[in-house]
Amino acid sequence: MEEKIAVELKNISFGYSQDITNIDDISFKVKRGEYLTLIGHNGSGKSTIARLITGLLLQRSGDINILGETMTDDNVLRLRKNIGIIFQNPDNQFIGSSVRDDIAFGLENDCVAEDRMEAIVDEYSQKVGMKNFLDKEPTNLSGGQKQRVAIAGALARHPQILIMDESTSMLDPKGKRGILDLIHRIKKEDENLTIISITHDIQEAYDSDHVIVIASGKKILDGTPDEVFNNSQRMIDLKLDIPFFKKLNIELENKGLAKYKSNSLESLVNKLCR
Repeated sequence: MEEKIAVELKNISFGYSQDITNIDDISFKVKRGEYLTLIGHNGSGKSTIARLITGLLLQRSGDINILGETMTDDNVLRLRKNIGIIFQNPDNQFIGSSVRDDIAFGLENDCVAEDRMEAIVDEYSQKVGMKNFLDKEPTNLSGGQKQRVAIAGALARHPQILIMDESTSMLDPKGKRGILDLIHRIKKEDENLTIISITHDIQEAYDSDHVIVIASGKKILDGTPDEVFNNSQRMIDLKLDIPFFKKLNIELENKGLAKYKSNSLESLVNKLCR
């Protein structure tokens, strides 16, 4: 059976000015229903890639395919309707004077009938745990609550692709965990939803299906979480973090205790406590 691809970048290059290359000949594919994480330092090009995928920026060279169709000036607005995006700062996304109005904003732009719109707003506010806040002003919400509203607004339009642009980076650990748990729950409910998450959260990357490491506008590593994070020395050389249990595995091996090496923190703890 032919593999279904949600997003494909083919030899994409881009620069914010004529004499600078911010994205340098990057190619990769994201399968439909896959959870991809893009990791790398600030300024590596991750968010630029997201803006290229959504058609907010135009590449110098190469092609971007969305759901099997090459993006052009003629179809960019139509293809963008398949994509939802959640930004780092939810305040930048709020349009309405209430949570209800904000979730409904994208539906209004899509000319959804008012009776259907009300049911959709109720459904997605319930999914993200914000139904009791529909008449609240967004400015009175916590950071985690604002991100839940942003997620509801993005998902209410039924996108096939959801892009999260460092959408948990401004939250405290509890808020971050709550948002990631919510995203994983939504992903289980809709296995066909493709997620592209730009993140500094190494645990999120390890829990995803597919990891790409970006440095100085180039693709450095591309594979499953184990394939990427097994390149521990390469990650360290890039001054990027690795999952905690992999750090412990390295230390155990250095101390001649390789027999305790494990493929998860839980497994490692169980071995050490026997």
